[in-house]
Amino acid sequence: MKGCRLSILVMAALLMLAATESAAGERLAVSASVANIRSGPGTTHDVLWQVQKYYPIQVLKKLGAWYNFRDFEGDEGWIHESLTNKVPTVITIKDDCNVRSGPGTKHEVLFTVDKGIPFRVIGQEGSWLQIEHADGDRGWIYKSLVW
Repeated sequence: MKGCRLSILVMAALLMLAATESAAGERLAVSASVANIRSGPGTTHDVLWQVQKYYPIQVLKKLGAWYNFRDFEGDEGWIHESLTNKVPTVITIKDDCNVRSGPGTKHEVLFTVDKGIPFRVIGQEGSWLQIEHADGDRGWIYKSLVW
């Protein structure tokens, strides 16, 4: 009987480890309009900063319903899984990024954004990404300007 309980405990531990490792390396996006990034896995931990919808994160590990992640600047934090999804997103990594009406520099500049603005990716043509901001603004951005 002891051997059976030990086997069950070992199996449970291996399943939890596999679930944690399967999340590691996964790229997710914030799905809430605003989400708190915390210092640890739980609402009792301090809020470090807040992020907007479509903010991309790279999962480092999962603990229960919480993801420990790294962002485009290398900062780490924790976010609850209910505030994320697998929508493809990017974030600008430079200031004064032109968002154009089409995939190429010959197209009109619709608007310019600074570093740290998240977008959902809705299409791609070559090295150009068609993007949409949470406020509905759409356009095309060159791939080297985003993470």
